[in-house]
Amino acid sequence: MHYKSTRGGLDSAQSAEVISMGIAPDGGLFVPEEEVKFSLDRIGELTDMDYRQRAMTVLGNFLDDYTEDELKDCVYSAYSESKFDSEEITPVHKLGDNIYILELFHGPTCAFKDVALQILPHLLVKAVRKLKETEETVILVATSGDTGKAALEGFKDVEGTRVIVFFPKDGVSKVQKLQMITQEGSNVHSVGVEGNFDDAQNGVKAIFTDEELRSRMKQKGFKFSSANSINWGRLVPQIVYYFSAYADLVARGEIKLGDMINFAVPTGNFGNILAGYYAKKMGLPVNKLICASNENNVLTDFINSGVYDKRREFIKTCSPSMDILISSNLERLLYDVTDENSRLINDWMGRLRRDGFYNVGEEVRRRISQHFWGGYSTESETLNTIEAIYKEHGYVVDTHTAVAIDVYDKYVISTGDMTKTVILATASPFKFSGSVVKAVFGEEAVKDKSEFQLLEMLSERCGIQIPKGLKDLEKRAVKHNITCSRTDMKKTVESILKI
Repeated sequence: MHYKSTRGGLDSAQSAEVISMGIAPDGGLFVPEEEVKFSLDRIGELTDMDYRQRAMTVLGNFLDDYTEDELKDCVYSAYSESKFDSEEITPVHKLGDNIYILELFHGPTCAFKDVALQILPHLLVKAVRKLKETEETVILVATSGDTGKAALEGFKDVEGTRVIVFFPKDGVSKVQKLQMITQEGSNVHSVGVEGNFDDAQNGVKAIFTDEELRSRMKQKGFKFSSANSINWGRLVPQIVYYFSAYADLVARGEIKLGDMINFAVPTGNFGNILAGYYAKKMGLPVNKLICASNENNVLTDFINSGVYDKRREFIKTCSPSMDILISSNLERLLYDVTDENSRLINDWMGRLRRDGFYNVGEEVRRRISQHFWGGYSTESETLNTIEAIYKEHGYVVDTHTAVAIDVYDKYVISTGDMTKTVILATASPFKFSGSVVKAVFGEEAVKDKSEFQLLEMLSERCGIQIPKGLKDLEKRAVKHNITCSRTDMKKTVESILKI
């Protein structure tokens, strides 16, 4: 399998090269040159496999320059019982007659990013060896909350790598922040940015494409790569759990092989739902991908109008990992639905950077709407959904998953479509215990209590265990206290690397 850039400025490269680079030198994102197709019979074979075997089956098609032994080592090292607290890795929980919850939060940092960021370090280290690269790899990450901790945890003390994570200083939950600033590891750095996620993401992209800095890095024996979903090695493992969820439903007799299902995905940077789109293109029987946004509903407006417009108020919500106005992975979708038209991609991305908006036109909007349906949830609707799900089903969901459930309800009301639907649960409710306790037990329950007292309350009252990765988090020593302005991110990288 070879890959090319969405911006058209690079000759094709194999998967080891694109994983090592992270982002294309022309600023574009890597996409596969050839299509991968799974027949229904092949999907049926997944029902008798465990998650690791399913990952081998799916990933082998995209990472075919890795030997079977290399890939097996990556997969089995990542998805071990010591890393995930569920043998199934991404178990499916039945919520109602037509609704299922795909639990993606059983990894070490209690968020869906673990599924990809436990395997990416193994893929990257093997890529560096395969390519006989001698530079130390600097993993540069912008995070809205979960990717940062998952990257820090996944890459900590990995030989030949350093990790620098930028997060919005006042734009993540207390638990998310503590997870990052208490991170152990000799090669990890966590930096708070005075701004929002888009500021951090734009700063990281600017650093990636700074030729003068890259040249100095090379002289000092460093090279950049990414652990954000702009890196194909971060995105491709996410395709696996769409196939795995479908196979689980078939194996349990909830659906028959070939039945169509929907997926509802809480969406910020568009990587998670894009993995579902690739699964659908491969042949997974997916009817609709329901794109669920919070009040930063730039994607809802785009799917419904064809106009992507970031010129709006940035709203801090109780679902902070979705507080994003620039959804980077949308570029990959646009490249695909425009029949790989790099000229259009360059034009639209240039307009977004320069003018703050672009219009893809009615034909492209129509093509997107064949696969996606967009909706959003307000703050009060999100909290009401958490309360309703707990009262009706005794099941506790976090603020991001609640957005997806609420938007799914709106989808059913709008379309009448009762197709069985899988909701992607992207984080443990304990990561956002303040909002969850408030939703379930009322405003008085959270009064004068710390985030960590609320963890205990949520556990005791709802009868669920605090995940190992979050227990006693407040007692861990702070190891990272660097902050910077959004204009000083490059200087911060230079200082950390001493270049």
